[in-house]
Amino acid sequence: MNTLTHKNAQSTARRRVIIASFAGALLEWYDFFIFGTAAGLVFGPLFFPQENPVLGTIASFAAFGIGFFARPLGGIVFGHYGDLIGRKVTLIWTLLIVGVSTFLIGLLPTYGQIGIAAPLLLVLLRLIQGFGLGGEYGGAALMTFESVPDSQRGFFGSIPQMASCAGIMLATGVFALCHKLLTPEQFMLWGWRLPFLLSAVMLVVGMYIRLHIQETGDFRDARKQQMHQKQALLQVTMVERQAAGLTFKEPVPLVQIFTRHSREVLLALGTRLVEAVSSNIINAFSIAYLATQLAMNKQIPLAGMLIASAFGLLSCPFFGWLSDRVGQRRIYKWGSLFCALYALPFFLLLNTQNPVLIVLAMIVGYNFGPTMMFAVQPTLYARMFDTRVRYTGLSLAYQVSAILGGLTPLIASILMALGGGSPWYVAAYLIAVALLSLRCVSLIRAPVAQPPSASGIPASEPERSGG
Repeated sequence: MNTLTHKNAQSTARRRVIIASFAGALLEWYDFFIFGTAAGLVFGPLFFPQENPVLGTIASFAAFGIGFFARPLGGIVFGHYGDLIGRKVTLIWTLLIVGVSTFLIGLLPTYGQIGIAAPLLLVLLRLIQGFGLGGEYGGAALMTFESVPDSQRGFFGSIPQMASCAGIMLATGVFALCHKLLTPEQFMLWGWRLPFLLSAVMLVVGMYIRLHIQETGDFRDARKQQMHQKQALLQVTMVERQAAGLTFKEPVPLVQIFTRHSREVLLALGTRLVEAVSSNIINAFSIAYLATQLAMNKQIPLAGMLIASAFGLLSCPFFGWLSDRVGQRRIYKWGSLFCALYALPFFLLLNTQNPVLIVLAMIVGYNFGPTMMFAVQPTLYARMFDTRVRYTGLSLAYQVSAILGGLTPLIASILMALGGGSPWYVAAYLIAVALLSLRCVSLIRAPVAQPPSASGIPASEPERSGG
């Protein structure tokens, strides 16, 4: 009976962790996508007024991309404390920072009201939001990864990733609803603020859930090992310790990453690029391309992403489940190859200006490209780093590569302008990035056992990376 009770308690705690990870990640991705959607639809004329709408869109996407420069700093800071004091407390702070900054964006006056201060405040809040987002992804992914059996980490690791699809659905759905129910004048005057203000509700819910979860099992085990080693060293006299060369130093995760895991960080960075670039081309740039360059109704790309993300709620856990059987690396290779092969057909379908084909292009591109790779990312990356530096390694690899991903709409807009309004330079850019990532994922190898570090903490056992 005690064993059954213990199992039930473990199952309940695991469910809470998974729900908390999903809820926090949902807020993160909702905030991320409403900014990207607003950048393509309203930020240009409201905060960066230009006589040329293309230049306004470029300036708007520049504000979208600048937040990504704060994300590596957030990943380093929160990754450091997440590896030292725990995942839970760190994630409470990241959720609070992201939620408050997003809410405040919805209260900002526009350029017409306060002039140049409007875009400056928008950029400042975007930087603060990016700082919080930098620590959110790694922690949310690890909360689930470190709380489930190793043989099911691919599937359960994909559950928080589903929040990306749900975030797109929610963000796109809210914008589409506002756009449908309000007149164009009302939407541009105050309706665009509603999606940002809604984040306050999600913040309250997310904070309540995260305050009622436990720390992950892997982190608790690592800390117990560290404390046991420290206690053993304290039982040895100072003279004996000095004679034997024994010391106990709290490891600095960032130093450990660059001294022992530099190869893994570089490969993770390269691997991540295709997912980041393809996702932003489909989610953000294509909406602006259809609305601005092809002068199509904004409801068409919004509906396309809404339906594509709905399919993603099913495809994401499926790819996670499949990765437990064929390996995360193999799934990621398939996604990278698909992006390289689909880049040209994607824009050919958009250029037909046929609503059905456009929606189909988004459904196929989103689910067999970035979603396939995103579903297995946390499990693939987490298995590349041991527990003591996992938060830092995961966050650093993800957020540094996110800079290029965040700049993708800006880069794509510039490439389109250089091509005279043609998207073929953008397609070539995606193909090049996809081939680079395909090479990087092919070089990822299973972790090997490492000797004890200078801190005296026993090295982690090698883990199966899959594929």
